[in-house]
Amino acid sequence: MKRVYIETLGCQMNKADSEHMLGLLNEINYIPIEDIKKADLVIFNTCTIREAANERFYGHLGKLRKEKEANPKLLLGVGGCVSQDKREYLQSRFPYIDIVFGTNNIHRLPELVKKAEKGEKVCEIFEELPFELPELPIIRQTKATAWVNVILGCNFNCTYCIVPNVRGREISRKPEDILKEIQRLGEEGFKEVTLLGQNVTAYGYDLSSNYSKEKATFGYIPDDPEYSLAKLIRLVHNVNGIERIRFITGHPFHVTDELIDTIAELPKACEYFLVPMQSGDDTVLKRMARVYTVEKYKQMTEKIRKKMADAAIVSDFIVGFPGETEEQFMNTIKAVQDIQFDACNTAAYSPRKNTPAAEWKEQIPEEEKNARLRYLNSVVNEVLEKKNKNLLNTNQEILVEGKSTRNENRLTGKTRGNRVVNFEGENKLIGKLVNIKITQAKSWALFGELINK
Repeated sequence: MKRVYIETLGCQMNKADSEHMLGLLNEINYIPIEDIKKADLVIFNTCTIREAANERFYGHLGKLRKEKEANPKLLLGVGGCVSQDKREYLQSRFPYIDIVFGTNNIHRLPELVKKAEKGEKVCEIFEELPFELPELPIIRQTKATAWVNVILGCNFNCTYCIVPNVRGREISRKPEDILKEIQRLGEEGFKEVTLLGQNVTAYGYDLSSNYSKEKATFGYIPDDPEYSLAKLIRLVHNVNGIERIRFITGHPFHVTDELIDTIAELPKACEYFLVPMQSGDDTVLKRMARVYTVEKYKQMTEKIRKKMADAAIVSDFIVGFPGETEEQFMNTIKAVQDIQFDACNTAAYSPRKNTPAAEWKEQIPEEEKNARLRYLNSVVNEVLEKKNKNLLNTNQEILVEGKSTRNENRLTGKTRGNRVVNFEGENKLIGKLVNIKITQAKSWALFGELINK
């Protein structure tokens, strides 16, 4: 058996892709290891959305040059969004890379590795996903929770985002294939599944008979679609062994009444909505091509909380978007305070080649972007600490995921609203649902005591 180390950067989709890479490589006798220095094959599964992930990747790649020179038999591969977008740059700047592959041809990885083993430099990028999505083997890296890709790509054209270029347009997996995968997870003891997609809330529309590719480019919902995320969740709800269902990441345009009603009705469906708002200002949203207004977004959150008072609503925000004024930025601050998000992922805008916003002249200076980001994060933390304190002395259902990374004497898990909870307990609880009384609340985590030991 040969050994492979995969460094995964970026989103949950990349984490799921890495698990499929491990499954594929296992078929040609590669086993996963956690020590990069003992690997026969090192693969970077890259992200081009965030600048921090980019910098980390290039830093790792530079360090491996000496390893490669000392051990010419070491194979080095790069996959994911960076390779899909910058194949020529990778080959010219880092000639010691053996394999460059993209987001659309992961299923070809075993063949590419075999070529590299024979001394061939390999670069293979598919511009589009295969018409029929292949079902891939998988080696899970988790015990209680599992990622399940249900839709790939995105049909929106947000002016800052490179995802449609590197991931392609939306293609949904067939529901019967998804159910087979989730049924296996239930049989193997997994308790929670997270349905994944760049725009998971558009799931199934492209499978419906009245789907229009022309309209879908701008984001739309077919009249009375035969397939949808809500309908898929109802199917998954019937799978034995699975106790929790989540989905990420959604687009506000596709958070329908049907979806909200389904989550409210089904006990296994977690009251958790990761639906990026990106900005709290209508002018900025229009320049981003987000196809909704602040008022529309607020109406969505009101619908959710009317049906589920304790629902967790989570957002992403970009500050310092080209042309964003101080007043427009403060509208984002106001939106965070008004909506009272349960968590926010925040970032300063970073230009991405081949996106419209990168070419605009009204770029905000880095110093100003970082100052706005610090201010937004301080407001987000204030809101989050207040929300967490509201959970003090309440009993919460926790799915125990493993040991705490900060304290090995503690276990860690998540609430239905995806909040991290640490508590003292025996290792035999890992993978189980337990009740915890919350005794301490901080902005980044909750702490509690096991009920009914």
